[in-house]
Amino acid sequence: MSSPRFRNVRRIGPVQVASFLARGRNRHLAACTAPRCDFSAEYDSRSAAELAARTHRCKA
Repeated sequence: MSSPRFRNVRRIGPVQVASFLARGRNRHLAACTAPRCDFSAEYDSRSAAELAARTHRCKA
């Protein structure tokens, strides 16, 4: 199984939001790039991933 090919990558603060294809469906990922922050989550909609990115507060 190959790794997902991310597209439409956008940075919102320290969080990167990207779209990818998984099992034939579009999925959206929000992941924090700050050191020692373990936040990442998958969403069904791009708007949900972007909302998570805008409201994320790093624990680090």
